[in-house]
Amino acid sequence: MNIPYVYEALNWASSFLGEHGREPQAAVWLLSSRMNEDQTSLHLDRAEKLTDDVWKVFQTDVATHASGVPVQHITGEGAFYGRMFSVNEHVLIPRPETEELAHEVIQWLGSQKPGMTRRVVDIGTGSGALAVTIALEADGIEMTATDLMDEALQKAKQNARMLGAGVEFIKGDLARPLEGRLFDVIVSNPPYIPLDQWEQLDDIVKDYEPRTALVGEDDDGLFCYRQLAEDIPALLNRPGLAAFEIGMDQGEGALAIFKQAFPDEHVWLKQDINKRDRMIFVEKK
Repeated sequence: MNIPYVYEALNWASSFLGEHGREPQAAVWLLSSRMNEDQTSLHLDRAEKLTDDVWKVFQTDVATHASGVPVQHITGEGAFYGRMFSVNEHVLIPRPETEELAHEVIQWLGSQKPGMTRRVVDIGTGSGALAVTIALEADGIEMTATDLMDEALQKAKQNARMLGAGVEFIKGDLARPLEGRLFDVIVSNPPYIPLDQWEQLDDIVKDYEPRTALVGEDDDGLFCYRQLAEDIPALLNRPGLAAFEIGMDQGEGALAIFKQAFPDEHVWLKQDINKRDRMIFVEKK
């Protein structure tokens, strides 16, 4: 093919990706990145011809994604809550479901008495998407984030610097490095995929994203929630909110864990936009 117009390149890439079992829409994401345009601008430029350099790189990108590499690892970034976060093989690619968790926390913070500084911690921060987003979207926040992996903390610090968020980063296993501190909000999206489901995951997830950020390391995937339920009652202030993302089939199990840990508090399960169990909340009034 000679150097094509934008619409021709997208038609070719969409068909090629579809034939290889990938999402055809990925063609738009890849070309937008290589042309440094958003999707609206790309649509308006559909009748423009690509440059030779962009066409060569785009063909390589499409073939790479067809082989199983996530789009975000090809472009080096993933979208979350209207911002682009730098990602790599050491951190979980931000998911739309987690945006809903961020939104709920931001809404709760906004409903509290104004003029007070709120201490918030993101446990197991990965790319820092939750911590950075909450720090930038909510007023009067002192943000802390933890992660066990040095590589993840490096990426999270990079994102905080790049996006201008003030976040204190601490290395450690879940909530363990926070002993002796109090927080008004505790939020976490810990690993929750059961061990027996790991091999069944799509290769684009299993082969390229960090297992430590995905797998709960037990048969029901709830290992991290049990550990958090032991540790966070002593860390959560009053009034305070704890918020967790869970797997879509873990609602009852996770709810029982936190109801046992907080027998006198308001604990509830919330579904995501697709009507799947997705979040557990604990509120101290």
